[in-house]
Amino acid sequence: MLNRETCYRALLGRDVRFDGRFFTAVRTTGIYCRPICPARFPKPENCTFYATAAEAQQAGYRPCLRCRPEVAPNLAAWRGTGAVVERAMALIEAGALDSSSVDQLAGRLGLGERQLRRLFVQHVGVSPLAIAQARRVHLAKQLVTETALSLADVALASGFGSIRRFNHCFQQLYGQPPSLLRRPKSSADGNVFPSLDRAHQGTISLLLPYCAPYDWPGMVQFFAARALDGIEAVREHAYARTISVGTATGFVLVRPAAGRHCETALQATISLTSWAVLPQVVRQLKEMFDLHADPQVINRHLAHDPLLGQSVRMRPGLRVPGGWNGFEVGVRAILGQQITVAGGRRLGSRLVDHFGNPVSAHLDLPGDMPRLIRLFPAPERIAEADLTVLGMPRSRAQTINALARAALSDPLLFAASLPLEESVARLKRIPGIGDWTAQYIAMRALRHPDAFPAGDVALQNAAGKANGQKPSETKLRTQADAWQPWRAYAAQHLWSGPAPLGPLTDSLCTAKDLVAT
Repeated sequence: MLNRETCYRALLGRDVRFDGRFFTAVRTTGIYCRPICPARFPKPENCTFYATAAEAQQAGYRPCLRCRPEVAPNLAAWRGTGAVVERAMALIEAGALDSSSVDQLAGRLGLGERQLRRLFVQHVGVSPLAIAQARRVHLAKQLVTETALSLADVALASGFGSIRRFNHCFQQLYGQPPSLLRRPKSSADGNVFPSLDRAHQGTISLLLPYCAPYDWPGMVQFFAARALDGIEAVREHAYARTISVGTATGFVLVRPAAGRHCETALQATISLTSWAVLPQVVRQLKEMFDLHADPQVINRHLAHDPLLGQSVRMRPGLRVPGGWNGFEVGVRAILGQQITVAGGRRLGSRLVDHFGNPVSAHLDLPGDMPRLIRLFPAPERIAEADLTVLGMPRSRAQTINALARAALSDPLLFAASLPLEESVARLKRIPGIGDWTAQYIAMRALRHPDAFPAGDVALQNAAGKANGQKPSETKLRTQADAWQPWRAYAAQHLWSGPAPLGPLTDSLCTAKDLVAT
């Protein structure tokens, strides 16, 4: 339950730390806003506070056109309330209800439909369908505002089954058709949305919000050290790569956003052969750059630990870098077994060069970035391939073959909706994959915040520097119990070590008074 007094104080301060944690609905206007909205402050007696935008919409309020709730960080209070709800929300975010029913969603979670609805009302305040509807309409509003895609393409890309339903939902929520919400090309926002002029070329740009602080330098440093020739290019200011989703292919270019109302967002330039996969691309980018993380909650838990405290204070915006998809992360993890990061990168680049399909189109990249010419090999391409030609041990090549076959035969192998223990167990059934590799994949690909590869030598060495003695795997795992449920972030701090604050970081802060006790 939200604390009204604290929410209103945050509203008066337009405190960015509270952005995404609640929404303010104003009875006199029928509109709901983010805490940072520049509009005139409403009187407290006219305010109702909701934990999610979906709750405000279900109560009959319209989204504010000035502060744009659709680009608020996704930091709803349901996070951490229950594993089943979080897994269900991950599936909905991935589009599970775009073509399936709530009953089918419940079945994937091992629940009955009524039980799932009851859990959602208890933890989220609205039904699963209301969450799915809010997700679709928010992405659609962002596409209408930030791109020049045709309205038919917007309807397709945001998961609506038809243009008629898309128009109806927009009219119902915003009180006007989507065509009237188009941002004029003469906008004074300083070219924040360059795709307004080039959507006809198959390229758009979207804002990807995050909760500050955000350690962009740490993120690009991680990607730069592991960038594979031909599919990735990394510079201090940008990350670019080729992508594939199903039969669709394309490119992405991610960099810090610039312009008004963009201080806490990355900007993704996306080029695709089919806009139907855009929701999945956006979801995978958010996971890859760990944009759903709530650093205030994580830091509050880890900051007082004697081993982690200094790093947390120095790098409060540290995230856990991910990968494009589970299979790619898995292959790269196997390639990196028992060799240096540079060695794993060289093997990965050879794999791409030998087995990666070429791409015909290209994305205009900044002048100092190399052209991207290949896709990462799909499981079908390397399931039976002789990978020893790349110069790796036969046992490692066979493990990658086995991973590819498992990815083709087991649709749940890289399912983020599974509990951590089940995900790790599935991966460890593959010959050649032990606990370290399974935990690493769960951490970087499946986004399990509590994954922890305790057998990692670098983690043990980092822990040993503070303790004066390198701990065993068992002792480190015992020590890490105190870091639950954020052991993945603890591992990232140990790997990264303290460093000066980067340009997208801020001081450590908390919002513990937001929830009424």
